[in-house]
Amino acid sequence: QVQLVESGGGLVQPGGSLRLSCAASGSIFSIYDMGWYRQAPGKQREVVAAITSGASTNYADSVKGRFTISRDNAKNTVYLQMNSLKPEDTAVYYCNAYSDYLDVMYWGQGTQVTVSS
Repeated sequence: QVQLVESGGGLVQPGGSLRLSCAASGSIFSIYDMGWYRQAPGKQREVVAAITSGASTNYADSVKGRFTISRDNAKNTVYLQMNSLKPEDTAVYYCNAYSDYLDVMYWGQGTQVTVSS
């Protein structure tokens, strides 16, 4: 069992930056692939960025060059650095942990990011 707690969301002006954190507890963090997803009102949840247990990363086209995902296995934490934020980045952002080997997936409770002037 893995518990995920996101933090770092808030209100920011267009062009600004935020860093989201997701702290994991309850299992061996380093074996999990981690991801950040987002869900805007009236839209489906979509993947934003992902980082494997081996630290390979992937990004949605809409955030490439602006967002950076990273992980610190010593702190059991995954981060999402978001720069050059746009109003269309407004959404609830969710942290996800996935293990293909264990065939399990966990979600955090989400953190709101609002980009508005």
